[in-house]
Amino acid sequence: MPRPKPVVYGLYAWTPAYGYRYIHPANRRTFEWLEPVGKLFEKIDETDEWLLLRYDEQQFKVSPELFKELYNRPTFSFGDLVEEVNPPAGRAAHRGLISDVFWDEATDRATYQLVERKRKVRQVFEANELRLA
Repeated sequence: MPRPKPVVYGLYAWTPAYGYRYIHPANRRTFEWLEPVGKLFEKIDETDEWLLLRYDEQQFKVSPELFKELYNRPTFSFGDLVEEVNPPAGRAAHRGLISDVFWDEATDRATYQLVERKRKVRQVFEANELRLA
């Protein structure tokens, strides 16, 4: 049985100002709504013409030209069940699934947003503020 490919993480710094030739026609509107700049993607496949990127539960075909592979791996990834380490006094810890992974190129670190009981938590967490549940 062949080994599964390791997950490749990267950034796709596309904006509508670049034009739409970089995005597969079937994915243009949803990719634009996603506002991909600063978000971390998983590269799950590639062909000669397109990369297949994953962000949370969505997949997008994009041109490989704008993809920038990252060599530092995030602490958590999409769908990981996590909980807040030190919630403020008087409030229960947030516990949910990672739904968004943001990448700060200046610090070379990820931050995370999660979904708790089908609602997105407004707070964005640093890796050290969360642990696997």
